[in-house]
Amino acid sequence: MNIFWLLAVSLIINLTGFLIAYRFKSDKLTDFSYGATFFVLALVAFLKITQRPYKLSKWILLAMVGAWAARLAGFLLLRILKNKKDKRFDGVRENFWKFGQFWLFQGITVWIILMPTLLFFSNPGKMIGWLGYAGFIIWGFGLAVETVADYQKFAFNAKAANKGRWIASGLWRLSRHPNYFGEILNWVGIYLFTFDALNVNQRWTGVLSPLFIAFLLIFVTGIPKLEKYADDKWGNDSNYQVYKKRTSILIPLPK
Repeated sequence: MNIFWLLAVSLIINLTGFLIAYRFKSDKLTDFSYGATFFVLALVAFLKITQRPYKLSKWILLAMVGAWAARLAGFLLLRILKNKKDKRFDGVRENFWKFGQFWLFQGITVWIILMPTLLFFSNPGKMIGWLGYAGFIIWGFGLAVETVADYQKFAFNAKAANKGRWIASGLWRLSRHPNYFGEILNWVGIYLFTFDALNVNQRWTGVLSPLFIAFLLIFVTGIPKLEKYADDKWGNDSNYQVYKKRTSILIPLPK
């Protein structure tokens, strides 16, 4: 079944969000919208392209995407309510074209990352195999890592005594970006969960999901920007240089 119309749905959702966010110059909707778009798009696909009666595996996958989306959207909303604004959008939210490009890219990104899920929903109900169970475990582990890492950093930054310091405790003692490691595992797990039900061409198409999110986080929007920010802020601090030298950039590893 053609799933390109779902790209249009994702773009419409994000165009609507863009117009509202630009009108009110608020980051609350912008931060919340990313996770929300995932769930709305997955729900639309589940309701419109999944054959009845719904198989248990498809309910499980919808719940997996929903749990991930609820955690991320809830966390980002909580963070923006506390911080009042997202500094990533300084100089962007006021520019119609730059801000619009962000929302356009977000709509496309959600569709690409959800590709295995959309393909899985469009296929007849085929039983998942051992790879599907492994994928579910990997997804759960990734969600746990990401949740714990985000909580640890949020709690660390909330303490006045830590103002101007970098976090080097908990999972952040083992990795400089453990939340991104968990994020990548989420989508690797979802891809593996869907693998047995996809045909050969769909498997090659679906693998774009974990590869795309890994590429974004490792080379584009994630690690490079945060590493530059950290170097600009603490680059002359010898203690930070020791932390950076001894701590894995992504995968949590012993010193």
